[in-house]
Amino acid sequence: MTQEWITTAEAARISGYTSYHVRYLLTSGKVKARKFGQVWQIDQVSLSAYIRSIGKIGAKRGPKTSV
Repeated sequence: MTQEWITTAEAARISGYTSYHVRYLLTSGKVKARKFGQVWQIDQVSLSAYIRSIGKIGAKRGPKTSV
């Protein structure tokens, strides 16, 4: 299986996160990424796994209610 690397802009579009949050995820090690000069590349499988794990956490917490 080959890894598919995507840009931070593509990761933001796919995930719905801002590009700033995507960069936080990769610099904090929450998703797998590599840097080529000034350009970050994110492993799409790693990003998808992170999004799924966050979804499971949200499901455990239940729906948000307004005050």
